[in-house]
Amino acid sequence: MDERDGQHVVWTGSWVAERLGVRLSGDPGIEELLGLALRRNPKRAHLLVSHVLGKHVPRSPRVVAETGRALGREVRALLGEAADGAVVLGYAETATALGHCVADGIGTAPYLHSTRRPVPGITPVGGFEEAHSHATSHLLLPADPALLTAPGPLVLVDDEFSTGSTVINTLRELHALRPRARYVVVALTDMRGPADRARLDALAAELDARVDLVAAVAGHVELPPDVLDRGLALVAAEEARQADRERTAEAVRSRAAPLRLELDWPAGLPEGGRHGFAPADRDRLDAALPALAAPVRAALPEGGGRLLVLGTEELMYAPLRLAEAVEASTPAWDVRFSTTTRSPVLAVDDPGYAIRTALTFPAHDDPSDGPGPRYTYNVAGAGFDAILLVTDAAGDTPALHAPGGLLDTLARHTPHLLYAALPHDVPRAPRVPRPRTAPEDTLLPEPLRGPAFSSYPAEDVGWLLQDLSDTPLEAPTEEREEAIQSGGAHYAESLPVEYQPTPAYQRLYHEALEASAARVATAVGTVTETVLAERSRRPVLVSLARAGTPVGVLMRRWARERHGLDVPHYAVSIVRGRGIDANALRWLAAHHDPRDVVFVDGWTGKGAITRELAEALQDFPGFDPGIAVLADPGSCVRTYGTREDFLIPSACLNSTVSGLISRTVLRADLVGPNDFHGAKHYRELAGSDVSNAFVDTIAARFAEVTETVEQRAKELAGSDRAPTWEGWRAVERLSEEYGINDVNLVKPGVGETTRVLLRRVPWRIVARRDAGADLDHIRLLAEQRGVPVEETDDLPYTCVGLIHPRYTRGATGADGKAVNLA
Repeated sequence: MDERDGQHVVWTGSWVAERLGVRLSGDPGIEELLGLALRRNPKRAHLLVSHVLGKHVPRSPRVVAETGRALGREVRALLGEAADGAVVLGYAETATALGHCVADGIGTAPYLHSTRRPVPGITPVGGFEEAHSHATSHLLLPADPALLTAPGPLVLVDDEFSTGSTVINTLRELHALRPRARYVVVALTDMRGPADRARLDALAAELDARVDLVAAVAGHVELPPDVLDRGLALVAAEEARQADRERTAEAVRSRAAPLRLELDWPAGLPEGGRHGFAPADRDRLDAALPALAAPVRAALPEGGGRLLVLGTEELMYAPLRLAEAVEASTPAWDVRFSTTTRSPVLAVDDPGYAIRTALTFPAHDDPSDGPGPRYTYNVAGAGFDAILLVTDAAGDTPALHAPGGLLDTLARHTPHLLYAALPHDVPRAPRVPRPRTAPEDTLLPEPLRGPAFSSYPAEDVGWLLQDLSDTPLEAPTEEREEAIQSGGAHYAESLPVEYQPTPAYQRLYHEALEASAARVATAVGTVTETVLAERSRRPVLVSLARAGTPVGVLMRRWARERHGLDVPHYAVSIVRGRGIDANALRWLAAHHDPRDVVFVDGWTGKGAITRELAEALQDFPGFDPGIAVLADPGSCVRTYGTREDFLIPSACLNSTVSGLISRTVLRADLVGPNDFHGAKHYRELAGSDVSNAFVDTIAARFAEVTETVEQRAKELAGSDRAPTWEGWRAVERLSEEYGINDVNLVKPGVGETTRVLLRRVPWRIVARRDAGADLDHIRLLAEQRGVPVEETDDLPYTCVGLIHPRYTRGATGADGKAVNLA
């Protein structure tokens, strides 16, 4: 097959057939699909080289992908309605993309491929051996083992079905894991003889299962008895001949300088099927492909030519789909696709031989079995005007860029070399069946939702709370403060009277929102991208009511608008000194995988809630105590949008920016052992509600901050984000300097200071001298409450609010303003 014009010139297996006495027979067109080469492998002398697999022979990506999809459509027709429950399993390394494409053709099937790359922290669910392969051991590493224990048909995909031994090994392994009634084996070529067919039939009878086979062509390779010895001798002789001639493939005159492309790969989207690839992942990739192909087109030189998109070993499908998108949108370029491989194959520059040239380079993905050579075939001397190498994060190592490495090797064979590294989908330990925390978990009520409870749309948040709207809970601020500081009551046993902002304060809120909307949107995008990249590609957002809830709503909006993800979001109660709502955690564990749960808050102050959450979750294994916040000025968490202490406008208001929901309540006479914590829905404040307007205003800025978010998320990913607890140390220092001796009365940061002025009896505000407009609302509230504002240069926060440390009812004047006793 001549790859330039598609014309059949000479069969690419004739060189081997003539010298080894090998004969290929079968369906019409089999020689169009297959050539022959010689392996450097003592277990098997010959290699069937597919022209449509996209591994050894560069081929049109459309042809490669459509070949697999056509096989998938055959499988769907064979299975009928049962295809909706099918799972597809492909074999590494050669059939990883073929299996993906078969799953695409079925349409509804999730996909997993075996791998030879162990992943720390992931225990293999199964494995099997491939007797004739250069590298034999296959591992099965699904993120969710249920992928291999679902009851529907299992579809096994390999590039060729020769003796059937690999498939038989796999069927035995997986049938022991989960017996099934039906299996389908898919291959490009079925090369079995009668004895091998009988072996598979016998296995089907033994397993009491139906095993069907779907192949593009069927045929047979007739081998002489001494083929292994003859093959090894022929390889040795040819290598000696080539060494004498020192033949090297033609290279370009000047070495190309590699150009790195930054592809907008969707956050949380797997780069392949090593840990599973769902139909929803396929939909996301389909939607993203035009944007992924755009920077490739922009980087290609004008005038057209021949482009090779080169994948790396098991990473075949994503580069294939990218190559297909470039091919469809760039008619001036003749696009071809192939991948590197572990398999050593003899190269012979003869038109009757399938592997004309070989390039050798060191492994660049830190393989578990140690360093070794890797190969790419039919690239040297093929006249490619540009090459795009696509690898994953594990392969983007110094070895890739080193002299003699893959990039350096390719640079000698094209005038234009591009490369891109796809982010690695972070795997997690497999889910294991777990009992519910207690039988009553299933009896807990469903979350409350708007508009019956809160002004947020029902889909934005589910409140794991009980509705106490008809219960009188409000108390005057001075009475609450006296009771709290005297130890007579906990702050969560009552509610402050909701602050009703003055017209001047409302104007200040709207001005602050307009001024900081882009800044907040950037922080929302940054923290969401970090969560998707590092915590879970299917997160369950759980905001700490209520300051975290607007943030959770915004993060959910970002994930939907930027990535098409429908992320669940719930709000739960956490109370300082009392812990998180245990019943809410039990409900979450009964309905979601705890490892998917990401707790969300608005900001960190001194980190008290961060510590409270970590302590409370010790009794609930599986939950990650790491909180995701918009702002982390106290350096208390790893997952944040920024560590700047700035005004988040939602901190300016209470329920009217938080879905009209009160602070949460925990009181023994209202909250029983099997109840959620409580809260009130202030329906009467609907006329002042800006909750949805706040979300809409921030979300309207998402598009304009996208590039900034991408840059900041990348910077954070490569930075040291370990908490330093700088804020806690500053709080301890201020507590001592002002003679307070109680860190709970020191509230650092703009958000916490705002809460002091709205809900507690404030004593002083300590502000950084250069704070500027971020403190306009603080100054206004302080004036209204009669609280002095002291400026200083030595403060890691923009401001700190001090609660009155010696509060009695007499410390508040008749006008309701705080009295400065100092």
